[in-house]
Amino acid sequence: MSTPPSPRACTLGYHGRGKVSARVARALAAVTAERAEDAVLSVRDLTVRFRLRGGRSVAAVSDAAFDLGAGECLALVGESGCGKSVLASALLGLLPGNAETSGTALLEGEAGAGPTDLLAADEKTLARTVRGRRVGLVPQSPAAHLTPVRTVRSQLEETVRALTRTPRRARRKAAEDAAERAAFPAGHLDRYPHELSGGLAQRAATALALIGDARLLLADEPTTGLDRELVDRTVDELRRHVDEGRGLLLITHDLAAAARIADRVAVMYAGRIVETAPAHRFFGPAGPRHPYARGLLDALPDRAFTPIPGMPPELSALPEGCAFAPRCPLATDLCATRPEPHAGVACHHPEHPRA
Repeated sequence: MSTPPSPRACTLGYHGRGKVSARVARALAAVTAERAEDAVLSVRDLTVRFRLRGGRSVAAVSDAAFDLGAGECLALVGESGCGKSVLASALLGLLPGNAETSGTALLEGEAGAGPTDLLAADEKTLARTVRGRRVGLVPQSPAAHLTPVRTVRSQLEETVRALTRTPRRARRKAAEDAAERAAFPAGHLDRYPHELSGGLAQRAATALALIGDARLLLADEPTTGLDRELVDRTVDELRRHVDEGRGLLLITHDLAAAARIADRVAVMYAGRIVETAPAHRFFGPAGPRHPYARGLLDALPDRAFTPIPGMPPELSALPEGCAFAPRCPLATDLCATRPEPHAGVACHHPEHPRA
């Protein structure tokens, strides 16, 4: 794998950059399926259905497939309700009882051991060997994730005790080290969650996620509710940990945040991944090839500021063909059949790269 780029390069984003960086080279190398052999996480045909009363079901995620390597950030983007957070919950075994999953999600094994299929693992395995230890979760709502009646320090020390073999006398120092790694100020360690700003609460949650030295970080909408400056600081911190050798699955609807730190982008629509592309191409002059992905970018205020017409379909009543067809200006009769992914795009009429 290519040498990670400098921290400064990671904060610049892709807009206006003409040189091919180490991150771009790594992203190009990551596009092919052969990467699965050295992936931290390799997902194939991940499908989630929620059973409803009356025999109905909701197709929350359908046939998701991607690989994620160490030192790489994959941004999973799309409109709210498209299935991104359901996918993350499936990987951690946190779905409700009416959920049915299929497919595979192979997590890299430890110390020469074989991989763990996260979808097939039982609760005991996930709780004792996966969550926190091999997969760290940076949650969507850090304030809700933190215990309100305990200080940040006490929660960090408890997590150190639960996830590591650190001796009792060394736990205080280990908690302080975890806070430092997440850029959480030592002077705030003895504060309670309600005394923290949104940005500090996010850093506290990130510190908790890093304690187990997990090789894979799952960040589920980690910038929700933050202003732009705090968004940039939060994702820059996550990128720094990626450059230390972790894999990061960044689940977000914030395309600016994805452009800032991602190596690759996967676009989700109505439960399906419809395009996967290197971030430098996706956000650069060539642009994405799927009409929905292109519409997402064109809706941004700093671009065409043109909204996508119509509304996403109900996940309980998806069409047999392309789910985006009713909103797509390129749709034809061919779109009545479901398009299979080809060269990273699931579309019968992929657009040509822009000049």
